[in-house]
Amino acid sequence: MNIAELLPELLKGILHFTWGNAIMITVALVLIYLAVYKEMEPVLLLPIGFGCLLANIPLAGMTAAEGMMAVLYKAGIATELFPLLIFVGVGAMIDFSPLLAQPKMALLGAAGQFGIFGTLILAIAIGFPLNEAASIGVIGAIDGPTSIFVATKLAPELLAPIAVAAYSYMSLIPIIQPPLMKLLTTKKERLIRMEYAPKPISQKTLALFPIVLTLVVGLLVPEATPLISMLMLGNLLKVSGVVDRLSKTAQNEMINIATLFLGLTIGATMSAESFLNLATIQILGLGLLAFVLDTVAGLLFGKLM
Repeated sequence: MNIAELLPELLKGILHFTWGNAIMITVALVLIYLAVYKEMEPVLLLPIGFGCLLANIPLAGMTAAEGMMAVLYKAGIATELFPLLIFVGVGAMIDFSPLLAQPKMALLGAAGQFGIFGTLILAIAIGFPLNEAASIGVIGAIDGPTSIFVATKLAPELLAPIAVAAYSYMSLIPIIQPPLMKLLTTKKERLIRMEYAPKPISQKTLALFPIVLTLVVGLLVPEATPLISMLMLGNLLKVSGVVDRLSKTAQNEMINIATLFLGLTIGATMSAESFLNLATIQILGLGLLAFVLDTVAGLLFGKLM
């Protein structure tokens, strides 16, 4: 092979590099910077940023049909495995005792989901089909794995911008919410000291709760069974008190590994071709609106309570 044939081979990566790749690599570096230096959702934004970096290196093959990221996507995202494993870990960390002691607080949590429906309606109004609008609206759940799970089922083509919006705004909650809190509450209300006198909840009740909730949700809303059942499985591991090893594994090793692969895989879907479009900008705007509506509805309902 002479130099005339060798040079294009050596430079093929550069020759295939586009302005879109440059923009997305900049986005990747911003996500990594926010994760490392600002500590904004580093557990997710760091692998998402690195996955995005890999997706925009021309001819690297990481996101090709048989590449590592494609294999992870098929195994963990298309099958919904990674979000469900994360929910097992989350369930193992949750203490439902305060909710069981004060069931009326569930109403406050429900009011905080108003952003889902408000954003859904607006997304439909600006032209998104129902399946995509529903996926965008679920950003208002303020829960990354839930947003990813729903987007995977209803609008996989929007998975990357929805995931980035959900986790980015979750990390920005300390910036988004305080101005709204000051606007909608008086100084006297903000100075109210809420006393919490926990009521004792029996071990039997704590163990029955995840089982009963799984059955009720499974029978009433079968489509929600995967998420709820895995969340409740994790909680049952914790409250049963007989499988501490499994509970600790779910809380640590399992959720960490699933989160790493989830972040890398989502980042790898952020190619310039799929991410740089008007829909992405609209999703980011609607995601912010969902967080604002959640906060406003929760504050107003809290004032009523």
